[in-house]
Amino acid sequence: MSNLFAVIGHPVAHSLSPRIHAAFGKQQEIDLEYRAIDAGLDGLEEALSRFAAEGGRGANITLPFKPAAAALCRELTPRAQRAGAANTLTRIDGAWRGDNTDGTGLVRDLTGRHGLDLRARRTLMLGAGGGGRGVAPALLDAGIGELIVVNRTPGRADALADALGDPKRVHSRYYEDLGSLGEFDLVVNATSAARDGAFLSLPRSLVGRRTATVDLSYGDAAIGFLAWARAAGAHNVIDGLGMLVEQAAEGFQIWHGVRPETDSIYAELRDHDRTLVTAD
Repeated sequence: MSNLFAVIGHPVAHSLSPRIHAAFGKQQEIDLEYRAIDAGLDGLEEALSRFAAEGGRGANITLPFKPAAAALCRELTPRAQRAGAANTLTRIDGAWRGDNTDGTGLVRDLTGRHGLDLRARRTLMLGAGGGGRGVAPALLDAGIGELIVVNRTPGRADALADALGDPKRVHSRYYEDLGSLGEFDLVVNATSAARDGAFLSLPRSLVGRRTATVDLSYGDAAIGFLAWARAAGAHNVIDGLGMLVEQAAEGFQIWHGVRPETDSIYAELRDHDRTLVTAD
């Protein structure tokens, strides 16, 4: 049986997923091949079809394709349905089954690795695309308090707030409102602005002495937000490397039936490239 897997996105050359899954395979003594496939701006369906024809068993989906990937699946897990986005696809009986491990990965990283208690935290999420849709349900399940969703396109923030189905806790706002929203206990950057060569101008008033700030990206894409968070005096400044490793471990378990140990590969990646530095 083929043991071929891949990460599919655009761009994707920067992805650490091949390295992470290779390390997991070695750790668990599982022989696998894991590729990085750039699907271009509109090439997800074609890339998945070609990958399946080559014997691909599973694919991780990254920006900007997570919502589109969900639409291409014959079956979705409950958490992928709730998110409206899929980041982990498994080939079953000639079709794709979609799951979303982003939220589980983020919560595991924040609570386990960084020791954060998420309960009752007033939370701001910047961005309502595939990344934000993937993590919002898990944050709510982890017990956060009010969740404010802000997006550059206001209609997408409204749509996500409605889809989450928790009107007592979840609300959408406009970027113009940010200066009047007060302090948050948790600020999550789920935008792709930095990948597009831009960084949103954010008021420091969002951050208090006990605020935890998290960027779902890592490396260069996270530098702008992390710098803003440090300058604003955030108590915790965390990038998305730990989330990446934890969601990968969740996907590895889906595909291979065993959950790998994650701390060693996280430490290896953190030590290898100091642009990935996270300050707690």
